[in-house]
Amino acid sequence: MKTDHIFTTEAGNAISLSVYGPFGDRPCIIYAHGFKGYKDWGYIPYVGEYFANHGMTFIAFNFSHNGIGDDMHRFTELDKFAKNTFSLEVEELMEIVGMCAHTDFLGAFLKKKIGLIGHSRGGGISILTARHEDDVTALATWSSVSSFDGLDKKTRARWRKDGYEAFRHVPSGTILKMGLDMLDDIERHAKSRLNVSMAATNLNKPFLILHGEKDDVVPYYAAETLNIYADPALTEMRLIPGADHVYDIEEEPFKGTTPALERLLAETLAFFEAELGDGRMSG
Repeated sequence: MKTDHIFTTEAGNAISLSVYGPFGDRPCIIYAHGFKGYKDWGYIPYVGEYFANHGMTFIAFNFSHNGIGDDMHRFTELDKFAKNTFSLEVEELMEIVGMCAHTDFLGAFLKKKIGLIGHSRGGGISILTARHEDDVTALATWSSVSSFDGLDKKTRARWRKDGYEAFRHVPSGTILKMGLDMLDDIERHAKSRLNVSMAATNLNKPFLILHGEKDDVVPYYAAETLNIYADPALTEMRLIPGADHVYDIEEEPFKGTTPALERLLAETLAFFEAELGDGRMSG
């Protein structure tokens, strides 16, 4: 069972959401995609069905400025992509958490607890969000970054001079340009309100860090860094043996699961069953 919705943020941005499973009487997991990701990419619908089939509600969504528009599998909103920022994504994830926790926008009021999953860049966004959101009970990250402050001086100078940083979406060949709004956000806030490692230190809630052993996009030392900063009494870190950044899933279309993905899902499900269980929302 999947239902699709459009949620409008306080800033007037439209966010497409897909809800897998009934909403209200089940623990709710909200998934934040990473850079050049989107809610219908590759394994995400499969993941949604997996959690729904195991008694949970799973919500996947597109950040408003991720570049995906009405065509859910193509980057067509390049102007929005160019204006995206980490701060905007944190704000949007916080609004989605609040919508789930305190409104009946999805057809019912939520009676159970909320967990977050963030992949890659979405992992960093989820850590920052969970740090400030009391409505989030537990957090799992998949192949997460540990910092948004990794740009060298040469890259920053070129980006500032050109007015953009360009990236190629390999499957389609589309060139995606990120403008100065993102660079400004990094330079102003990466060491303060966007400091992922410090947010992990102050998370104060159950935290599962999962990472592919052979991830060559975000090497697994990012997971080790998060594990060092996070509270050892509340944190577990596990490597998925031999797995890459997307757990050995090929690019679209989705052709089926892999042993690495199944292990990732089993580890994550066990974590949320233990931490979210049948518990009810507080307040």
